[in-house]
Amino acid sequence: MEKPIVLVIMDGVGKGDGGSGDAVAVAKTPTLDHLLATCPHTYLKAHGTAVGLPSDDDMGNSEVGHNALGCGQVYSQGAKLVGESIENGTLFASETWCDLIANAKDGHTLHFMGLLSDGNVHSNIHHLIALLNRAHTEGVKTVRCHILLDGRDVPATSALEYVEMLETVMAGINAQGGDYAIASGGGRMQVTMDRYEANWAMVERGWKTHVLGEGRLFASAKEAIETYRAETGCIDQDLPAFVVAKDGAPVGKIENGDSVILYNFRGDRAQEISLAFDRKDFDKFDRPGYTGVKFAGMLQYDGDLNIPEHYLVQPPVITNTLTEVLCQAGVTEYALSETQKYGHVTYFWNGNRSGKVSEELEVYEEIPSDVIPFEQAPAMKSKEITEKMVQNMASKKFQFLRCNFPNGDMVGHTGVMDAVVYAMECVDAGLKAIIEAADKYGYTVLITADHGNADQMTETKKGKTSVRTAHSLNPVPFIIYDRDRQWVIKEGAYGLANVAPTIVKMMGLEAPACWEDSMV
Repeated sequence: MEKPIVLVIMDGVGKGDGGSGDAVAVAKTPTLDHLLATCPHTYLKAHGTAVGLPSDDDMGNSEVGHNALGCGQVYSQGAKLVGESIENGTLFASETWCDLIANAKDGHTLHFMGLLSDGNVHSNIHHLIALLNRAHTEGVKTVRCHILLDGRDVPATSALEYVEMLETVMAGINAQGGDYAIASGGGRMQVTMDRYEANWAMVERGWKTHVLGEGRLFASAKEAIETYRAETGCIDQDLPAFVVAKDGAPVGKIENGDSVILYNFRGDRAQEISLAFDRKDFDKFDRPGYTGVKFAGMLQYDGDLNIPEHYLVQPPVITNTLTEVLCQAGVTEYALSETQKYGHVTYFWNGNRSGKVSEELEVYEEIPSDVIPFEQAPAMKSKEITEKMVQNMASKKFQFLRCNFPNGDMVGHTGVMDAVVYAMECVDAGLKAIIEAADKYGYTVLITADHGNADQMTETKKGKTSVRTAHSLNPVPFIIYDRDRQWVIKEGAYGLANVAPTIVKMMGLEAPACWEDSMV
């Protein structure tokens, strides 16, 4: 190894069109601009088949992005795994599915909970429809759906389209004697779908809504969405919780002994609600009267922590990760982010593995995120992340250091352009300090991202321009900064999985045969 290496992941920062909706271009980012003008760089594919998703229509996300970055390989990921399992029937042959169906046929209600969209990042409505149809085929009479509204991985106000799609399917089943209905819901950033234990109150609101049937009552999900939009002006992800009622009573509380399936396949925002259903010793909030249900996730969201205990589809087992290769070579490592992306530079980076490969060689550090809307504090913890990185570079204890600046993604999802522009300027300030530390202490710095977001803050459809809160399909930069050596990036088309092989090559180590090619 000629020099130790620092990897900076600018979460949610892709290559946009340079127009007024491209916050990366609009922001004043002199450091990033200078690096792109003077350093070897290329652009990496960060979505679709390059990260194991079914097609190039599927946008990348932070989980599959960090899997690819940290593992040097492309694995079939959530949506593709689930789709294959439904198509070949292995999901319906699983012991878990059979158990939950038998329980539902024995006098209990079968509940489906999850994000209602076809964004293919956390879930896919077509998976839910397949499960509903199969449950009906197998004789389940009573089903309730608890829907979380998206507007983040799909257009910001598209919820009614998905509700209509779901209602149409259930009406067909009900015409054949079923009792299938939407029971509750709410915006994904208001109820249920917290992650990394940043806001347990959000999960508790979901529990009260879905399980207890507590909250504002409406005759239908459509009425709830239209009413809240008129009253609040919120986009789908921020709509308050609602409960569907008939004759003044909730139509589908989750009762003890019922069967419950969380049909999201992505793990980060599925773990906390899974724990609430799954753990007898759960203590994050009160669960009055709860004695247990038969609960399953679409996937197991954390295998090492056994979350949840039961699941429908086997997750990919990712081996030969970059961390494994570096630990085998005795390389010391440091990983850092704030809570919102801490799991991405650890768990997802290490191939969906909790904990460390080597306690002796690795140090992980988490900076607690503030529980505040991101547009109100777009700097997030960029200053603290920068300070920690510079301190650890100065210590010279580590040969490979990685950090994630969440700003471009988390603030990008708010759709508030001014906040995203400021967020990008904060990331650029962090880059500047890290580059200066690299010069002072003798490091090579690699800069990349896991997917796009801040680079496409608007979209135009049918001549109408609207705010975009979803990830983009744009490529992401890969930059090599080394004051002492001019690295040459080979000609070729590359994706995120080419980053780990490049790091290993720059360190003078041998990559596993199953990895993608190095870019240098």
